[in-house]
Amino acid sequence: MCRHLAWLGESRSIAALVLEPSHGLLRQSYQPRRQQRGLLNADGWGVGFLVPGQAEPVRWRSARPLWSDASFASVAPVLASGAVLAAVRSATEGMPMDESAAAPFTDGRTLLSHNGRVDRSVLPLRHGAESVCDSAVLAAHVLAAGTATAESVGRTVLDVARLDPTATLNLLLHHGDRVTAVSWGDPLSYLVEPDGVVVASEPWDNDPRWVDVPDHHLLEVTSDGVAVTTLETR
Repeated sequence: MCRHLAWLGESRSIAALVLEPSHGLLRQSYQPRRQQRGLLNADGWGVGFLVPGQAEPVRWRSARPLWSDASFASVAPVLASGAVLAAVRSATEGMPMDESAAAPFTDGRTLLSHNGRVDRSVLPLRHGAESVCDSAVLAAHVLAAGTATAESVGRTVLDVARLDPTATLNLLLHHGDRVTAVSWGDPLSYLVEPDGVVVASEPWDNDPRWVDVPDHHLLEVTSDGVAVTTLETR
């Protein structure tokens, strides 16, 4: 199980999104509050973001615990973006421990993070997977199936869930101008701020404006706002 977040809005520093919140990803890497499986997220971390004038997302990933990475902590305050996806990792048992297994994954356009687990035997390894770990293979399947619409992401999740009914399939996808998220087997919340929207595995503070997304639902964030719909009717 992992923790992740996506930000869409005005430019904020990576430190403000990942390191500085009182219960943000840094704290969640060693003391998550809503994680249902596992106690730590110490098996790596990753941040992906869009840079003006560059089509392909920029990523920084590591196999180290987030709290131990002093070089990232020193640089994060001067990195900023209005389109960010970040994650800390708790590796599924038996999965590789190198940085290629840390989210976010990408096809060169979309950033994707998976919070959960899925039986690798139901997902054949496919071209484009960045690692043999379950999350990376799932990411390759989702990205190959198409992410042009939230509906296409939802269909892929339903297909995988039918193959593995025990899977937990919380997903975050950042397309640059919109965020798609799936709640499937683990909590998901969002917060609308004056300058943007954050979607996260768990709230990064105690602000009462956080909204919990019901299980088995699809969320889409655009410049028009936030839309939440059930997945089971898709």
